[in-house]
Amino acid sequence: MRNPYDVLGVSRSADEAEIKKAFRKLAKAYHPDRNKNDAKAQDRFAEVNQAYEILGDAKKREQFDRGAIDGDGKPRFTGFEGFGGGGAGRGGGGGFDFESMARGRAGAGGGGAGGFGEDIFSHLFGEAFRSAGGAGRGAPSQKGEDVAAELTVGLDQVAGEAKLRLNLPSGREVDVVVPKGVVDGQVIRLRGLGYPGAHGAEPGDALLTIRFAADSRFQVEGADLRTSVEVPLEDAVLGGPIRIQTLTGAVEMKIPPMTSSGRVFRLRGKGLPKKDGTRGDLLAAIAVTLPATADEALTEFARKRRAAAAAS
Repeated sequence: MRNPYDVLGVSRSADEAEIKKAFRKLAKAYHPDRNKNDAKAQDRFAEVNQAYEILGDAKKREQFDRGAIDGDGKPRFTGFEGFGGGGAGRGGGGGFDFESMARGRAGAGGGGAGGFGEDIFSHLFGEAFRSAGGAGRGAPSQKGEDVAAELTVGLDQVAGEAKLRLNLPSGREVDVVVPKGVVDGQVIRLRGLGYPGAHGAEPGDALLTIRFAADSRFQVEGADLRTSVEVPLEDAVLGGPIRIQTLTGAVEMKIPPMTSSGRVFRLRGKGLPKKDGTRGDLLAAIAVTLPATADEALTEFARKRRAAAAAS
């Protein structure tokens, strides 16, 4: 796996918004729905999602930055720090005496290039190394294939971090909790929920694409939502309380006198959940409406205003 920063094309100093923006752009460009006959694009899509799994999670990003995990999210091997520093050659300073070990193994009939290296590591790491070495010489276990699935969720379900039942192509039925900070089109890797592996090998993964269902009330802008609120002419002129629909129910808000159409009010914390536990905002745009039937008083007022404007 390449460096996730290089995969998303962002710098190490990039903030959460920059990382999310880069991910959404690349995920859209390489999504399998757009590149059904392009295997390279599909591989790139999987690589982009894996990079976002690391950099989109604050804890995993911190672990990667300090070298604790690699680009696949797996722990890195840290080497031989425990065997001492300056005296590792001939047993000095508390180091491990590789040369004495080599002489001892050779005397026991274990000479030869292959025997020397393998015996050292077998001694250090025991059965784990011998098993790994044996797997390389024999037939490798074949991990099960991954499966792809889609889950369409409503904005109310995203806001409520709902638990949903999902039937996977592999025949498995699982409960999926909509994660915080999920974005439309994001692919989530469900480890071990793919097809079974051969000869007892580990199963593949399920690659779950999250789709946001269309909502006539709101437009999604990252974690923010945008909506339009119709306001009668008299309320726009005089000001006063209006009711605004949110994902968690209607709320009341006061608007000032002489509020024009197009003016936007921000309701903080009424948007979608973010990964850090906070929420985005709801942006409410005012749409002033006229009476459904003719109003003589209003019509006369408008004539006088037009005449006054023409005369000035």
